[in-house]
Amino acid sequence: MHPGVNCISFTGGDTGIAISKKAGMVPLQMELGGKDACIVLEDADLDLVAANIIKGGFSYSGQRCTAVKVVLVMESVADVLVDKVKAKIAKLTVGPPEDDCDITPVVSESSANFIEGLVKDAKEKGATFCQEYKRDGNLIWPLLLDNVRPDMRIAWEEPFGPVLPVIRINSIEEGIHHCNASNFGLQGCVFTKDVNKAILISDAMETGTVQINSAPARGPDHFPFQGLKDSGIGSQGVTNSINMMTKIKSTVINLPTPSYTMG
Repeated sequence: MHPGVNCISFTGGDTGIAISKKAGMVPLQMELGGKDACIVLEDADLDLVAANIIKGGFSYSGQRCTAVKVVLVMESVADVLVDKVKAKIAKLTVGPPEDDCDITPVVSESSANFIEGLVKDAKEKGATFCQEYKRDGNLIWPLLLDNVRPDMRIAWEEPFGPVLPVIRINSIEEGIHHCNASNFGLQGCVFTKDVNKAILISDAMETGTVQINSAPARGPDHFPFQGLKDSGIGSQGVTNSINMMTKIKSTVINLPTPSYTMG
């Protein structure tokens, strides 16, 4: 709000929304929260999907804006996919970052408490726990929740931790609907061997970026990086950021006599 501030670029979540409300006419570049959906079709390479769910959902203990935050998988392949992901989760190491573990403590006690609230809500409403829920202070063991329904908080809220919900769907339209019903729209991903379906789904998803057959990711610095809805304002990336921080000014020189003739 200081009069000397003529541009704001911020990465965060609710704080970014609060800043936006106070900024007035100051140009904004906001990279905020996400509920990045992973849509899995029947023809997907499930080994590839499982590997990317682990990478996308549990790297940095899930504390990434572009982490996979919800898996929307076709019912016909859900059992096989869940088993593959469970097997990979069992191999993740858990402990302090000094030991180079895969899963390390989340950033704060309040963050761990928030995640636990989502887990308790899912348990009360009948989600299937693929692992035992375990917590030691800020350290939360990786947890896959199967058979999650839209009435559960974890289906919509961003845990920002190593807890991942699986929602079983019966049609592509159902998956797209759930993705677009979110108040977030940062990134998403689609797994299928049919590139035409992938492009159609990508076009329909209300997100800033869609990865096809790979987990969501920031990408190279020159790639545009943006979110829709509560996920952000404007676009990052070298060129986009320079343009955002540049003010265009026009100076028009009006000559006393025309410098051209009308043919």
